Amino acid sequence: MIKAYAATEAGGELKPFEYDPGPLADHDVEIDVEYCGICHSDLSMLNNEWGITQYPFVPGHEVAGKISAVGKHVSKFNVGDRVGLGWHAGYCNDCQTCTEGDHNLCSSVQGTIIGRHGGFADKVRAQATSVVALPEGLDSEQAGPLFCGGITVYNPMVQFDVKPTARVGVVGIGGLGHLALQFLNAWGCEVTAFTSSEAKRQEALELGAHHTLDSRDSEALKAAAGSFDLILSTVNVSLDWNGYINTLKPRGRLHLVGAVLEPVAVSVFALMGGQRSISSSPVGSPAVIAQMLDFAERHDIAPKVEVFDMADVNKAIEHLENGSPRYRVVLRK
Repeated sequence: MIKAYAATEAGGELKPFEYDPGPLADHDVEIDVEYCGICHSDLSMLNNEWGITQYPFVPGHEVAGKISAVGKHVSKFNVGDRVGLGWHAGYCNDCQTCTEGDHNLCSSVQGTIIGRHGGFADKVRAQATSVVALPEGLDSEQAGPLFCGGITVYNPMVQFDVKPTARVGVVGIGGLGHLALQFLNAWGCEVTAFTSSEAKRQEALELGAHHTLDSRDSEALKAAAGSFDLILSTVNVSLDWNGYINTLKPRGRLHLVGAVLEPVAVSVFALMGGQRSISSSPVGSPAVIAQMLDFAERHDIAPKVEVFDMADVNKAIEHLENGSPRYRVVLRK
C-alpha cells in the first residue's frame, strides 16, 4: 500500500489516504519520495480550475527521491539511484515526436497528477522514460522544483536557440521567474526583471538580473520600446500584452509559460510591423530535463525553497495560496 495525502473534492483538505497500486508495470519504476515540491499547478488541479481533476486527488509532480523498485524491462535504473519526476509520468514512446526526442509533445502523454496519483506520498510510480537521474552535486531538497518550474523556463531557451548575446526580459519574479533569472544570467544573456515590488527588485538583482523595470510604470514600458529579443512571461494573469510586445526588437518573441486562463488579446499590427511573434511551451522532454540538471549543477543554480514536513501539507498549501513563499515550497517526507 502507498500512503499519501488526498483531497476528495475541489478545494478540499488533504487527508491521509492509502491505495494499492497493484503490480509494478514492466516499464515502470517505483520511487521512494524524499522531497516533493508544491507548484501552482498542484493548486489549480486541487481546485479543479482546469476541469480535469479526478478525486480522490493526490497532488505532487516535483519529486526527488530514490528508486525503490524497477519493472522487469527497465535497465536504465537500479534500486537506490537518486532520481526526479516532473509533470509527465509516461509517453507512448512510439509516435514521431517521441522518436525524435520530443516526448513532452507526445499526444498520448500521461500527466503525473492527471488521472493518477502524484508525489504527496511515501512512494510514486512512473514510466522509467519519464524519470531522470539526479547529478551527484545536486541537492535532493532543491531538486524537485527544477522538474517543473525549472524546466518550464529552461525549455524555451533550448527550443528557440536563445543566444548568449540576447537581451531578455522576465515578467514575474516568483517561483518560475527567480529560476529564469538564474538560468538566463548563466546562459550569458543580459537580463531585465519586470517587477512592481520594491522588495523583489533587490532580490532580482541578486538572483541574476542586470536591470529591473517597474512593470506598473507605463512610461517605463514605453521607454523600453524595441529593447528585447525575448520576453519570458511567467505570470498567470492577463497583462497589457501590447505594451510588452512594444518593448520587443524586430523579430522579438513574447513567450508565455504562465498558464493565463483568459484569451491573450493583442494587436496584429504590433506583431506584423516588426515581424514579432507570440509563443508558448510546456515542460521539456526527459533529454532536455537532463541537460538542464547538468547546467544547473555546473553553474550552481538552485531554487530558493521553504521546507515543510509532509504531515504539514495543508499548512504548506495555505502558505503557497497566500502568495508568500520565497520562492518555492517543498515537502519533506
